[in-house]
Amino acid sequence: MPPRTAVRPRRRLPLIVTSDDDLLDDLLRLAAAGGAEVEVAADPAAARSRWTPAPLVLVGGDQAQGCLRARLPRRSRLVLVGRSGAGDPGWEVAELIGAEHVAMLPAAEPWIVDQFAESVPPHTTNAGRVVAVLGGRGGAGASVFAGGLAVTAARARLRTLLVDADPLGGGLDLVLGWEQLAGLRWPALTDADGRVDPPALVQALPNRGDLVVLSWDRGDLLPLPAPAMAATLDAARRGRDLVVVDLPRQLDDAAVIALQAADQAFVIVPAELRATAAATRVVAAAAPHCATLSVVVRGPAPGRLKATEVARSLGLPLAGTLRPESAIPRGLERGEAPAAAGRGPLAALCQRIVADLTGRRHAEGDAA
Repeated sequence: MPPRTAVRPRRRLPLIVTSDDDLLDDLLRLAAAGGAEVEVAADPAAARSRWTPAPLVLVGGDQAQGCLRARLPRRSRLVLVGRSGAGDPGWEVAELIGAEHVAMLPAAEPWIVDQFAESVPPHTTNAGRVVAVLGGRGGAGASVFAGGLAVTAARARLRTLLVDADPLGGGLDLVLGWEQLAGLRWPALTDADGRVDPPALVQALPNRGDLVVLSWDRGDLLPLPAPAMAATLDAARRGRDLVVVDLPRQLDDAAVIALQAADQAFVIVPAELRATAAATRVVAAAAPHCATLSVVVRGPAPGRLKATEVARSLGLPLAGTLRPESAIPRGLERGEAPAAAGRGPLAALCQRIVADLTGRRHAEGDAA
């Protein structure tokens, strides 16, 4: 069989050298999280022509001895990759083949994502931005905030994808009032494990104007495979201006991929002592996967807890505050999308965040 590749061939792509299918799946997932397209070689012979031009080479422990025997030329940015508990990946061989680092999964996953991200050439930096949203506790309002961001971006004429990564969240199509719109939901896409065509993705999902939604159906509860999330985010970065991902509080592999891919992540925390305590655990789980985590504090504050105190307790920068809006829960019951009118505290905060992320100022639209 020819070597499996993650994307269509291009010149000067990062190169993965391994015949270990499990390790390859992990590295393809991390490449997608870093927004990088890669080439794959099953052995040193297949890698030889691409060895020197590649901006980054990752060699699986299974191919370390083979690379040494093949006498491949020394090069910079060469990483030997192994997996904890799977035996010696070839520490002595790493020095002999000129590897600058030995990376052990899963601990080294965030570092590898960074290496892939650094290998993305400048001409691809106009890829879509990714925003992740988490609730600091159940009922914090994360889904409403994610929906508000997506609606606001679409009103600003940004091509926007709203991704529901929380199978227990009730469905973002309900948040938007879109449950009757035709289109694919997650269960139909869970077999995606490679490159997804952006136009095909947009056409297949429920959409109105510039806003597209990937949510859950009302069928059996299914796990969200990590490769499906990686493939979806890869397509979304290439085909959308902004991607908003609503994450579960208990992070699974798919949620970790989204966090690692996020340009910015927000934790939504009610201004309450117990909510802040609960959010501490969420932040501890999320922070290792995203360096740009910040907090949005939502009122009311029954104990007069200040937003700055919440942010200080969590050790995060304060991205903004939200005053209570009685119109939002009433509107949700009537199928009205949050921030659709473009007025109120939620809409104002979402407009500022979208502008900061994309440089695009708010303009009237009718996406929701």
